[in-house]
Amino acid sequence: MVKQKGENYKMQSLRATGCHRAIFGIAFIGYMLSGVTLTSGMQCSGIYSSYRFDCHPEEGATQQECQRRGCCWLASKNLDEGVPYCFYPSDFPTYQMGSPQPTAFGYTVMLKRTTKSYYPNDVMQLQMDLCFETSYRLHFKIYDPKSKRYQVPVPTPKVSKRVPSTDYKVQFSRSPMGLIVTRRVDGTVIFNSTLSPLIFADQFLQLSTSLVTPYIYGLGEHRGRFRVASDWETYPMWSRDQPPHVGDNLYGVHPFHLGLEGSSGNSHGVFLLNSNAMEVVLQPAPALTYRTIGGILDFYIFMGPRSDQVVQQYTEVIGRPFMPPYWGLGFHLCRWGYGSSNRTLEIVKQMRAASIPQDTQWNDIEYAVGCKDFTVNNGPFAGLPELIGYLHSVGMHYIPITDPGISSTQPAGTYPPYDTGIAQDVFIKDSNGKPIVGRVWPGSTVFPDFFNNKTKSWWLDQIRDFHGKVPFDGLWIDMNEPSNFVNGSVNGCPQNSWNNPPYTPAIVGGKLSAMTLCPSATQAIGKHYDLHSLYGYSEAIATHEALVEIRHKRSFVISRSTYPGSGKYTGHWLGDNYSLWPDMAYSIAGILSFNLFGIPLVGADICGFNLNTTEELCQRWMQLGAFYPFSRNHNTLGAMDQDPTSFSQDMQTSTRKALQLRYSLLPYIYTLFHFAHTQGSTVARPLFFEFPGDPQLYDVDKQFMLGSAVVVTPVLEKGATNVTGIFPKGIWLGVYYGTHFQVDSTQPVTLPAPLNEINVHVREGRIVPLQLPSGGNPTTTTQYRQLAFTLLITRSDRSPGTGQLFWDDGDSLDTYESGNYLFVEFASNATTMNSTVVHDGYSGSQPVTVETIILSAVPRPVSQVTINGTAVPFHYSPDVQNVYVDKLKVPMQFNFYVKWEYQTQE
Repeated sequence: MVKQKGENYKMQSLRATGCHRAIFGIAFIGYMLSGVTLTSGMQCSGIYSSYRFDCHPEEGATQQECQRRGCCWLASKNLDEGVPYCFYPSDFPTYQMGSPQPTAFGYTVMLKRTTKSYYPNDVMQLQMDLCFETSYRLHFKIYDPKSKRYQVPVPTPKVSKRVPSTDYKVQFSRSPMGLIVTRRVDGTVIFNSTLSPLIFADQFLQLSTSLVTPYIYGLGEHRGRFRVASDWETYPMWSRDQPPHVGDNLYGVHPFHLGLEGSSGNSHGVFLLNSNAMEVVLQPAPALTYRTIGGILDFYIFMGPRSDQVVQQYTEVIGRPFMPPYWGLGFHLCRWGYGSSNRTLEIVKQMRAASIPQDTQWNDIEYAVGCKDFTVNNGPFAGLPELIGYLHSVGMHYIPITDPGISSTQPAGTYPPYDTGIAQDVFIKDSNGKPIVGRVWPGSTVFPDFFNNKTKSWWLDQIRDFHGKVPFDGLWIDMNEPSNFVNGSVNGCPQNSWNNPPYTPAIVGGKLSAMTLCPSATQAIGKHYDLHSLYGYSEAIATHEALVEIRHKRSFVISRSTYPGSGKYTGHWLGDNYSLWPDMAYSIAGILSFNLFGIPLVGADICGFNLNTTEELCQRWMQLGAFYPFSRNHNTLGAMDQDPTSFSQDMQTSTRKALQLRYSLLPYIYTLFHFAHTQGSTVARPLFFEFPGDPQLYDVDKQFMLGSAVVVTPVLEKGATNVTGIFPKGIWLGVYYGTHFQVDSTQPVTLPAPLNEINVHVREGRIVPLQLPSGGNPTTTTQYRQLAFTLLITRSDRSPGTGQLFWDDGDSLDTYESGNYLFVEFASNATTMNSTVVHDGYSGSQPVTVETIILSAVPRPVSQVTINGTAVPFHYSPDVQNVYVDKLKVPMQFNFYVKWEYQTQE
């Protein structure tokens, strides 16, 4: 490598390969990678529009103000929308890099600035530490070594020494200053921060990086397509109670993205561990800019290279998802507007009479007295204990809503949650040291500080006392952004830099205090300014721990606001959507994104929360929602009933059919959650996770996969009676009728989609455990778990078949960790299937037996089927080319093998 101007310190050489040229363009190789500074005449005019990095992200940029900052101004009517007029010249002052020094973890290097930026209170000296934590994970942070700054209190792995070998190479570039990370095997540039100057002021931190690909996924929580747009799009992050609209910052904050690198099929991930208000800007270079207004720059880079491995590596840092109870994967029903416990019970009984599967009934805030937490309106909801008793008697469960805002206007001694909270000093404080008062559903409210250990004990006491009156099985924690019906507090917010920082990202409302608390409010471990987007995360931990303590079983919590690591404690629903066709379509991108974020238990309000649904929309949405990882129908006060029994018999029949299929698939889906819990894998995933390197799949977000075997292709348009999906090469088995089709290469396939069904297909070469009712209409997981198993074996001519089953009692704590489970692996080829017990620690009372085996897409008649060498009766259906073997009693807790022989062709 020819040495260029400006010495580069490097651990490994960055090779000048064709990959670099593809990323940056030949004209920019020298500037971007080698450390050459452009001449003064080229500082502005030589920078392509797609490489302009915004020097005036605030609104109202002018030439005078831009140039006062020392930046380039080049306005033109011919520029694409979003291209900044004000942008950094190539020689804009930034930090100077010292010599990297080896450490036990990797390297440390000092960064010094001699010229101040245009934001107040620059940190003139920084330290950058690099930790080579694993072969696939690089961790680096940039911080002020002389002054303690806020760092996110989410536990992350601690390492004691540098890993000896890595899948990545790292180069320190002195001029232009920055860090360059490449994939070792092929030199692909994963991260390159030399493109734009680093700014690190007290309340404005900015760092840019090149992207190897425009195929970026994540950066949530936002409404939109699964693949995030890179044409000058800004993604603000600051937890906000906001019905989902494209472009808005929503309930959760997830500064993580997965980059799909193109035809190689490789992927990588980047995570910024920062919880302050921020925005991420993508531009078509492609490049990405992070802007945050506090904390430090704390990055993790994950090398994959497969997409699901990236998610596994990410969840290894933030925490693996919790293992839900089996009943939590059944169908849930709720609405705000039942009006009474009697009406709620009436709906439950209507669902059971219609034989529509349902496991859990919920109630919204109306059950409480004046919407106050931990109370029951003993008028219309006096029968709540009896409702719950009935649910439990038929194997069902109950979940109520709980908001964090605690009513603060009750007479002393009349509302224990407030009285004891004041006595124990558990609430967030205003600038005067008194509990900050906002306004939510009960009226004036105060807000528990869940980062205070005293608060967690107080919260446990409130939940325990309430559980003694209302024996619920899980909790729904809402309004925890935290939401506030006034800006900041009933008394406003003080005029200071916490509430009015020098820069505010492009958040809804334009102010940090909009519809939430004053950022200047104080919590046990710091300012709300820093901790705001962690509020739902902290409440989820306290709620999860309380439920485990009280029930001594797995907790089931669904939270609206989330942060990285929330999946360890809670699931999520996608918020206050609308009963509109586009909202249903967007929900798929939402569940795919949250699986990237390590929160696989996710779904949308089926049929929509706001507005009135229609029967056709609700019918199609019930079909789709039957395959959300978290499946719940819920709607708002004043809207029409939308539980399935409120519609026609045709609607009820199709809903029953879709939910019966979900329940039959639950052994498979439950196994996916086991892998999410133990390995960090996704449950719902895009097709490109399973078929990497196929560009036709990179934008597919109208279909999704459950694990590696099942593809769901819903109808998302009004009046449609067929649907087109993209199917990769192979044989695809339709689950409803057992028919199959084959494609020789990835291509669109148009499928019939009558109003009474949804297209669900199983991929070739997969062995899927099912529990199919052989008679009657079971409606709960309690009943389904009593059924024997069916093994669906899908033929493949190209590769061996695989499958797994994880089975435990479905509710006890830590069954995997304590070994109280059964794990079986299945493997097949053209004529055999082997079932191998990997672990047998399950001691449930119900035998785990295989009753039926289905061999799908068998190309010609079979002459014999044997199990462990003994011939068994079978039936071959030439119409669908399936072999059925039933009336078996094969114990799953012992190894067995199945063999089939084809009839001799004459």
